[in-house]
Amino acid sequence: MAEKPKHHNSESAKELDKLEGQFNEFEKQINDLTLDRMNVAPKQDVEPQTKLASSEISKIPEHYLKPSRAIGSREKFNEKFRDKYNFSKEYVHFTAENKEIIGETIELWTKPFPGMPAEFWQVPVNKPVWGPRYLAERIKGCTYHRLRMDMRTTQGSDFMGRYHGSIVIDTTVSRLDANPVSARKSIFMGEKAFG
Repeated sequence: MAEKPKHHNSESAKELDKLEGQFNEFEKQINDLTLDRMNVAPKQDVEPQTKLASSEISKIPEHYLKPSRAIGSREKFNEKFRDKYNFSKEYVHFTAENKEIIGETIELWTKPFPGMPAEFWQVPVNKPVWGPRYLAERIKGCTYHRLRMDMRTTQGSDFMGRYHGSIVIDTTVSRLDANPVSARKSIFMGEKAFG
């Protein structure tokens, strides 16, 4: 780090020390962020883009997805995962949403188990489709973490005064989403509760 400039004015030196303290506190908060802490960050609530009534769903022709490209694998499939594989490859009825670029087709690769080919999918958004469960889970898992500084004035616990500082706040934001089409309760996303 560069040397501090020498000030003849004690007020400017105090201000510089205060800013350096705030910077060091912010750096400490950023360094304390771990992947485990980010994964428990609250998920940002967003309204679904597509809301279809059951009468509308029955009128829409069923669309079954297939990968547009596949790249084979030299790995051997581990038979210990056969039951999980059979569960993951079941076709489920879902609606995909692109929350970042609304209306744009979702393009992604999947390879849920070693020994399976890598598959490239082009998933239309905002309309019901049928696809393998592992594809829906992959879409549902596309999130990122948003960090921001929050300048707050808080009352100190010793009631001696107010403290100013920056607090790093992190939230989890869905980039893509997949929602089950059926209004009934579903085990669509596996053993975890679907939410």
